[in-house]
Amino acid sequence: MKTKTLLTALALSLASTVSAYAACSGHSKQAMTCADGMMYDAESGSCKVVNS
Repeated sequence: MKTKTLLTALALSLASTVSAYAACSGHSKQAMTCADGMMYDAESGSCKVVNS
C-alpha cells in the first residue's frame, strides 16, 4: 500500500513539473515598453531618454 501511495505522489509531482515547464517554454524574448520620449536600449537592458 505504501509503494502505491509513493508512486502516485511521484507521478503527480512529475506531472506538475512537466506542465509548469511546458507552460513557460517557447519564450525567448520579452517585450519592453518604455514611456513616451524614451527608447529601449538593448545594451543596458533599460529605457533611455531619446534626444531629438
